[in-house]
Amino acid sequence: MTLKQRTEAFAQLGNFINRHYSNSYDASETPLHQGFEALVKETQIYNNWFIPPFVNDAVKNIALFLNVDELTKFCAPVKDVKQKTVAVICAGNIPMVGFHDVMCVLLCGHKALIKLSSDDNILIPFFLKLLVHYQPEFENQILFADGKLSNFNAIIATGSNNTATHLHYYFSKYPHIIRKSRTSVAVLSGKESKEDLKNLGSDILQYFGLGCRNVSKLLVPKNYDFAHFFEAIVDFGFVINNKKYGNNYDYHRAIYLLESLPFLDNNFLMIRESNDLHSPVGVLYYQFYENENEVKNYLSENKNHIQCVVGKDFIPFGNSQCPVISDFADNINTVDFLVHLPD
Repeated sequence: MTLKQRTEAFAQLGNFINRHYSNSYDASETPLHQGFEALVKETQIYNNWFIPPFVNDAVKNIALFLNVDELTKFCAPVKDVKQKTVAVICAGNIPMVGFHDVMCVLLCGHKALIKLSSDDNILIPFFLKLLVHYQPEFENQILFADGKLSNFNAIIATGSNNTATHLHYYFSKYPHIIRKSRTSVAVLSGKESKEDLKNLGSDILQYFGLGCRNVSKLLVPKNYDFAHFFEAIVDFGFVINNKKYGNNYDYHRAIYLLESLPFLDNNFLMIRESNDLHSPVGVLYYQFYENENEVKNYLSENKNHIQCVVGKDFIPFGNSQCPVISDFADNINTVDFLVHLPD
């Protein structure tokens, strides 16, 4: 199978997604689209975090880069390589978060040995079956692992900091990309419009704040007034109706009250001043700054723990969860890793 055939098959996945959400498919495709709709609803049965609106957001964001032009540019470094089997251990914090890694492996011409997360084991198999439908030769490149991983040449894995330590220990002898926990921050000037702040609400609360690209920390100027921020994000109050999110919110609110810790609250999101970077679900941390140098120093000191930065001079508000195809997690170029695997 040629590189062109591989990119065209992935582009067809993008076309399928675009047809689905624009309701522009013909009758012959109806059962496939009905099946996907049922699958979106089914995911919430197995993982209560995966509500249909967020699943649909994740799938539509993937479709943004599944077009021939984007894929062709992305695959420019890909060359004919000796096919290897690359294990991919997928995270399950947000819908289809492991898709990009699997796509990179397949586009580079390798076999993907996929270890799905039990929290996200429905959506990726659906799209890979569809990929095989568009290009049957992919069937020999896609393997799923149950239990212990074996018979592979390299590995790509994403997990928590603790998990990453264990993965490094077990797989150190293989070529590997092993990612740790990261989170994202937003830099505010105090001059943001209501629309900016509303979009920031999406950066914070989309996927209930569980992704590495979700903002968990604000850097704000001294004496910043949070009233406008709370007013702008009111439309995201639906998150509190999710049982898992609501339990986290109630738990941390109870702790703060019992320990007399100061916080601001709008009945679905608490804001606390903290030097920490990673905030728990239902909580957003903030930290004051006095000048731009403080911001630059903070971002530099924490660059190995920050996935992306949102703000006027950074990623636009509302776009943290819309990475382009070349926005590699942890800034590690997956394609470069895959095309230079040792023989």
